[in-house]
Amino acid sequence: MNMLSGTRQRIRSLFQRRPNRFIDRLREQASIVVLGTEALLEYMEKPNKKNANRVQALEKQADEIRRILIDELNRTFVTPIDREDLFALSRAIDDVLDYAFSTTNEMDILAVLPNEYLNRMATMLHNSAEEIRLAIERLEHHPNVADAHALRVKAIENQMEVLYAEALAKLFDEPRSLKDVVNMLKLREIYRHMFHAVGSAEQAANVIGDIVMKFY
Repeated sequence: MNMLSGTRQRIRSLFQRRPNRFIDRLREQASIVVLGTEALLEYMEKPNKKNANRVQALEKQADEIRRILIDELNRTFVTPIDREDLFALSRAIDDVLDYAFSTTNEMDILAVLPNEYLNRMATMLHNSAEEIRLAIERLEHHPNVADAHALRVKAIENQMEVLYAEALAKLFDEPRSLKDVVNMLKLREIYRHMFHAVGSAEQAANVIGDIVMKFY
């Protein structure tokens, strides 16, 4: 009976899909990005060096996971998903947190305080990061659900385009002095980082959509 049970187990193992370590790496990377965008929200609530350093520390952690993924890609002859797609998805996810770090770093250095627009942008970015994480979580076993999460990122990016335009319009309408002009130039760069951060999340969502179409 034990021999029969062992044989059945070996047969089942032959037909079980092996864990995709590249998806695991992307999942790790995306999870850190979610933590990074949470730290960004905390910075918007309490703009201090401690919260800025938290974003930077998480950005470095995400970079390390990406380096490991690339190393594994370079040492693997055959991958379950096109290596170009894996590389592009990892890069887009990495860019999300890079822009979040650029935001807090420049706000801290330039002494720019959060405002209503930056708070809303940070919330949109966090929501985008969470949708990307969920999409990667579902990619292997529930690809259609993963695609649905990717589509939500695109919807958020559309909202971001509208908000970004509103923020710029308000910004250029306000300057009354040289000090206002300097502040305007600072904020314009910060807004641009946030806009590109959500744009990077959309790029990640597009790659996920491509992967679903090609492999699932």
